[in-house]
Amino acid sequence: MRRITRKIEADREAGARRGLLEELYSDFYSNRRKVYQINFMRGIFFGVGSVVGGTLVVTSVLAVLGILTDVPGWFGEFIQFVVDSVRQSNTQ
Repeated sequence: MRRITRKIEADREAGARRGLLEELYSDFYSNRRKVYQINFMRGIFFGVGSVVGGTLVVTSVLAVLGILTDVPGWFGEFIQFVVDSVRQSNTQ
């Protein structure tokens, strides 16, 4: 008897979840134009955020490399070579 009761409760819960998901799905996708607008804006913000974030990371790395050029030895020379290469590629 307990087994049947648990099965009924599980089916009832699954049906309630399914109904809730269907309601959310139909509410969200009832206006396709709004879905396209939201996804378009998300894409624009994602692209702009990626460019700004990448710029900040590259700038930070170059700043650290600029500080490390004062390190004596082959490591400092290598860092100076990298910094000079990046500066040269930016001027072309």
